[in-house]
Amino acid sequence: MRAPNNIETTVVSTRVRLARNLAGHPFPNRLGAAEAREIVNAVDAAASGLGSFKLYRMEEISGVVAQAICDDHLISTELAANRCGAALIDEESGEGKLSIMINEEDHLREQCILPGLSLSPAYRRISAVDDGLSRALRFAFDAHWGYLTACPTNLGTGMRASVMLFLPGLTRRNKMDALIREISRLGHAVRGVYGEGSAAEGYMYQVSNEVTLGVDEEYILAEVHNTALEIVNLEAQARKAFREDDGVRDACRRALGILQTCYRISYSEFLQRVSDVKLGAALGFLQADDFSALDRLSAAVRPANIDLRFDGASEAAERDKRRAAACRSALAGVRIPPEG
Repeated sequence: MRAPNNIETTVVSTRVRLARNLAGHPFPNRLGAAEAREIVNAVDAAASGLGSFKLYRMEEISGVVAQAICDDHLISTELAANRCGAALIDEESGEGKLSIMINEEDHLREQCILPGLSLSPAYRRISAVDDGLSRALRFAFDAHWGYLTACPTNLGTGMRASVMLFLPGLTRRNKMDALIREISRLGHAVRGVYGEGSAAEGYMYQVSNEVTLGVDEEYILAEVHNTALEIVNLEAQARKAFREDDGVRDACRRALGILQTCYRISYSEFLQRVSDVKLGAALGFLQADDFSALDRLSAAVRPANIDLRFDGASEAAERDKRRAAACRSALAGVRIPPEG
């Protein structure tokens, strides 16, 4: 079995997002309900010829479904809470996710999410969608300012390129504050799992560009890519201190034992334990045939996703039992390597 490399055990996923607005319409915070629905219909019609996109109107879906797709990073909490004139268009084809938020902060937030460090492929996929939409919709664009957006920080390309990183070494060695300051100095932002204002659950952080005006898309992609690689190297150096640490080895193995045998487990405890299992797999204390399966498990056992799988909300205790069952099944193949 090939051991995962530093990039595979550090970079979880890539997202490229484009902010667009339709010419001749006020920004979403000034839209009336009828005009907002008109925009939803126009975007849905434009997307219909670009692939197998499915429309979700926020006013028509349940709170459980809205929370589940929010947990999957397809919509923001703001869009999930907007029950009037907001929508999601989503396509899942093969690897990764394509989606368009409609009437969040901007009329359109087009995004592609791919596993691993895949900035250029993600941009190519969402750029093709953007080109197709622009043939049917007239975007608000200025020759000097570029794409016009509700927030001035998105002016220009309207593009945010980000990578999701698993950084237990830097976090546990108290180096994140210094790293965040340095990344900010370079014109990038570091946020939690769900973007601005969110927490860094399970040692997970998003790194993205802050500058969108006066640069082109290729420059942004290259800068974020290079920054991600620098962080991967720093994380690899931080993890070296753990390789001979019996306390870390013990914590990783104990975490695996708990997840493989527990009868019920809360989501907060699960995050703690699965983060230790991931660290153990990255350090070679544990063997996992598919490292990325640990991240897929983390998504599958979120409260809303469990409820969605079982067709409705459930009590917390029942949810914790179902989460434990999913852990036992998914982690059955993770093992402790022979002592050598």
